[in-house]
Amino acid sequence: MTDESSAAGQDTPPSAKGPSLNGLHIAALESRRASDMERLIAKYGGTPHVSPSMREVAVSEQREAIDFTYRVITGEINIVIFLTGVGFEHLLTAIERSVDKQRFLDALSDITTVVRGPKPAAALRRAGITATVKVPEPNTWRELLAALDAHVPITNQKVGLQEYGKSNSSLIAGLEARGAEVIPVRVYNWDLPTNIAPLEANIRGLIAGQIDALLFTSAHQAANLLRLSGELGLEQELRAALRHVIVASIGPTTSEMLRQNDLPVDLEPEHAKMGHLVLETAQRAQSLLVGRSARA
Repeated sequence: MTDESSAAGQDTPPSAKGPSLNGLHIAALESRRASDMERLIAKYGGTPHVSPSMREVAVSEQREAIDFTYRVITGEINIVIFLTGVGFEHLLTAIERSVDKQRFLDALSDITTVVRGPKPAAALRRAGITATVKVPEPNTWRELLAALDAHVPITNQKVGLQEYGKSNSSLIAGLEARGAEVIPVRVYNWDLPTNIAPLEANIRGLIAGQIDALLFTSAHQAANLLRLSGELGLEQELRAALRHVIVASIGPTTSEMLRQNDLPVDLEPEHAKMGHLVLETAQRAQSLLVGRSARA
């Protein structure tokens, strides 16, 4: 389950010949594409330890979503930012019993829609809507604000913001600094997986020194990893252990979250895709392992 690995293009790396993980034990926290991650790690000669770490949970109270859609339909909101494709789809599901969905889609077609990346763009397209502005890679809040600066004046505008999980305070502050009134709507959150045993096993494996590298493919994976380790009474031990392993992040948004939580980042691929993340880990693992003890 990724924020950044949803970028357009295939995750299959250019070639599995050459770089090798040489049997290293590689932990990853990918949920939706866990089996793909396992295959990629094995393809490069690593021993995969993939533990799903996130689960989409719809917000139980949908009044906020219903109110939001009516504000779009009535013209009160004339710019909407969609951060995730899943969020757009959850929004449509949340309102289907209370709002004429086609009226909402027609209203969206008449206003400015901004998508953070290819996944929300594809979700809107499936609903018959072509996004007005598509944020370029690496699809962080910084590129989003830059795209608005270049294409969409937002001063004195009411801007709808489809959120997910934890609010992005930097994005909201940036929008407000440009004179926008931000109207957020959140229709799903990230919770721990129903079966936490694999994630707990990876936490204990990291602490025991049995894991050589940890791959993050979503910003919220860091929050859930720390949450479960805290519930197990092992957060400090985990933090200490992460000073001795390779910590690889799929992209800038994930790296920023890791650093905000005082976790190290050793590697970030040029392109925010799972295939590139595993490939570049294979290319650089041996040299990074040489210096990992220096971080202790």
